[in-house]
Amino acid sequence: MAASGSRKVVIAALLGNGAIAVTKFFAAAYTGSSAMLSEAVHSVVDTGNQALILYGLKRAAKPADETHPFGYGMELYFWSFVVAILIFGVGAGVSIFEGIAKIREPHPVASVHINYFVLAAAMVFEGGAWWVALKEFRKRKGEFGYFAALRRSKDPAVFTVLFEDTAAMLGLMVAMAGIAAAEFFDMPILDGVASVIIGIILAVVAVLLAYECKGLLVGEAARQPVVRGIRDIAAAKAGVSAVNELLTMHLGPADILVNLSLDFADELPSQDLEAAISELETEIKAAFPEVRRIFIEAQSLRAHLQAISAAGNSGE
Repeated sequence: MAASGSRKVVIAALLGNGAIAVTKFFAAAYTGSSAMLSEAVHSVVDTGNQALILYGLKRAAKPADETHPFGYGMELYFWSFVVAILIFGVGAGVSIFEGIAKIREPHPVASVHINYFVLAAAMVFEGGAWWVALKEFRKRKGEFGYFAALRRSKDPAVFTVLFEDTAAMLGLMVAMAGIAAAEFFDMPILDGVASVIIGIILAVVAVLLAYECKGLLVGEAARQPVVRGIRDIAAAKAGVSAVNELLTMHLGPADILVNLSLDFADELPSQDLEAAISELETEIKAAFPEVRRIFIEAQSLRAHLQAISAAGNSGE
């Protein structure tokens, strides 16, 4: 369900950006507007980015195999990170370069009304894609605020599109304001300034996306409610004396790896121990469907503490 929602968001954004990119390029070529050219490049980059995210979603859905025993879920994080690099390098770079060139050699924008029409149409398409992404994000954020939900989100497909479309809407408003100001004050240089501002917006978005994707790419733990829930289930299990250690890591938006070290009662027979471990795995997966793999280690608390102490001493 989550993957389907993510794909819907990405496809909506891809169609919206693809529909307007060509029009922006024609408008930029006809009118000579740097801000419009920046917006055209922005739309092309966004269209390519959404294609990469769709590819990442497809790759992440591949089943585990011998070479990738934990599956391919983290491919989505990798391709989302590539998207952030492209936004920064191509989108922001070209926009700032084009804006500086226009500031150095300003020239009037021809047929300004064409730019207004194209930008207005772009706002409709981009706004539609943005609304789809926002609705999907709202479904997942629960009672948390937008910023807190963003920090907690493990699905880069949704927040990447939301970031991109927000940047696109801001860029369109800046382009509209820049072109209008250049015409009203008869200062073509303002068109170039708008292009630079669009580039800065894209650079900021790219940095934020890279930061979020980096955390997921290097391995983030499951959310605290999930961790607490797993710990409570394990601690309440008959025969468990103590939860020595609980480690979790997201291998994908809905793919969590769990490693549990448990101290079982000494008098527990081996067959009961095996049954308790199997039941515990079933209970955890039933309570948290996103938990795909569980490794449970039976170890006394004393032995666990000794192992931690030995590992700490060896690292000194």
